[in-house]
Amino acid sequence: MAELNELILEQLLWIIGGMALLTVILLIVSIVQGAKLRKFKRKYEAMMAGSGVEDLESLLINLKIQMDSIEDEHKLQTNQLEVVMQKLTRIQGKVGVKRYNAYGERGSDLSFSMAMINDSQDGMILTGIYNRDGSYVYAKPLKGGESTYTLSPEEKEAITLAQQAE
Repeated sequence: MAELNELILEQLLWIIGGMALLTVILLIVSIVQGAKLRKFKRKYEAMMAGSGVEDLESLLINLKIQMDSIEDEHKLQTNQLEVVMQKLTRIQGKVGVKRYNAYGERGSDLSFSMAMINDSQDGMILTGIYNRDGSYVYAKPLKGGESTYTLSPEEKEAITLAQQAE
């Protein structure tokens, strides 16, 4: 046991020196970490200064709530846009008009055929026949560009003009 005590006494200087060196290293690391923490705290306080929020957690919660409401509004607008686009394809927005003289040389080109169709070629055709005694207007339904009624060449031309319209 005496030999062990003697060995420790001989190495005591090295042990104390090593412990002192370790303490100095830990002190330096602690000071560096404290400086980094103060720098981080200054940046955090500068970031939060004008936000009117006391902590970052409540700020993030508020941003999450706002983002959820924006997503809900976006879904609603997307659904409304889809409904509008479906209705838009059914609107008879393509129009073709063909004016002609229905009675050859005994009149002028006051007669007409007007086709109104949508993207599916559904719609109607209006034909107005004019003569000196009066004017007559006829309507014929269209389904897929065809009608259950017989179409005149002028009516067919009006349908072709409507199909070419943008």
